[in-house]
Amino acid sequence: METLTFDDGDEMPILGLGTWKSDPGDVYNAVKVALEVGYRHIDCAPIYGNEPEVGNALSDTFSAHDIDRGDVWVTSKLWNDCHDPEHVRPALENTLNDLQLDTLDLYLVHWPVAMQHGVDYPEQPDDFVPLGELPLAETWHAMQDLKAEGLVQHIGVSNFSVQKIQSLIDETGTTPEMNQIEMHPYLQQPDMLDFAEEKGVHLTAYSPLGSMDRPEEIKADDEPNLFEDPTIQEIADQHDASAAQVLISWAIHRGTAVIPKSVTPAHIEDNLAAADLSLSNADMDAIADLDRHRRYLDGSIWTFEGSPYSKASLWDE
Repeated sequence: METLTFDDGDEMPILGLGTWKSDPGDVYNAVKVALEVGYRHIDCAPIYGNEPEVGNALSDTFSAHDIDRGDVWVTSKLWNDCHDPEHVRPALENTLNDLQLDTLDLYLVHWPVAMQHGVDYPEQPDDFVPLGELPLAETWHAMQDLKAEGLVQHIGVSNFSVQKIQSLIDETGTTPEMNQIEMHPYLQQPDMLDFAEEKGVHLTAYSPLGSMDRPEEIKADDEPNLFEDPTIQEIADQHDASAAQVLISWAIHRGTAVIPKSVTPAHIEDNLAAADLSLSNADMDAIADLDRHRRYLDGSIWTFEGSPYSKASLWDE
C-alpha cells in the first residue's frame, strides 16, 4: 500500500480505518477484521468512547502473533478539555492505557477549541475556555514534550485552518506533522492542500464518504449525498467500482491519507480495495468540478450563543 513518509523516515499507510461513530460492541470486530484483511493504520480518539475496545482488538491481534505492533500505525487525539499543559500528558497516558500501547505513532490536537477540564461537550458558555486565556501554542509545547519523551512518535493537529497552523509555526518554531480535516469532493480545500505541500504538513481526510451516519442532531435538512452524485456514480460505473471506492481513491490520488469508517466486514474489505483503484486524469478533473465548500461538520457545536468561538474564528473564513 502507498504510504506517507515523515521526516524521520517513518511511513504511515495512506488508507486507514476510522473509528468515529463505531459503537462499543462493534468496533472490536471492525478493528480485528480490518487488520486481518490488510489494514495497517487505525485512527482513534478518546471522545469516540471506544478506545478500550479498540485496545482489546489490538492487544488480541498482537498477542496472537498474527501482526507485530511495529507494523500497525495508531493515531489518537487530545480532547478539548485537556488543552491545559498540565492535562496533556495525563490525557495521553489514559489513551495509552485504553489502547494497551506503550507509545502512539501519531497524536493530534483534536480541535482548536479549549474547554473546562472534565467537559466532554459544552452545554453553556462557561464550559469553554477562550484561546486568549489558553493559547494553542501552550498546548502545542506540551505536545512537543510528549514527542521529546518518546511517548508519541509524531504530533499534529486536526480541524486547524491554514492561519492557525501558520500561527503555530510562527509562535513555536515547529511545524505540525499532520492536519486531519474534513475533505471530500464537496469540500476539497485546495488552499490547505497547497499550503500543506509548501510547509511539509501531511493531510488526512476524515468523513471522506460524507458522514451520512453521524447523529441526526448535527445534520442539516438539505444535506447532499455524495453517494448519489451523478458524477461519482458515473465514474464508479466506468470502473466497475462502488461510489465509496471512488471517493476513497480520489483522496489517495491527491496525496492525502484517508480514514473511512465502517463496522461492516464487507464494506471494510471493499474500502481497502479502493487503494488499488486507478482514476484517470479525466476522472480527477470531473471530480474537481464538484467542490461546493460544503462542510458536513461545520463546528456548530462549538459556536452557540455566548460561546467565545464562532464559525468565522473557527475556520478563519
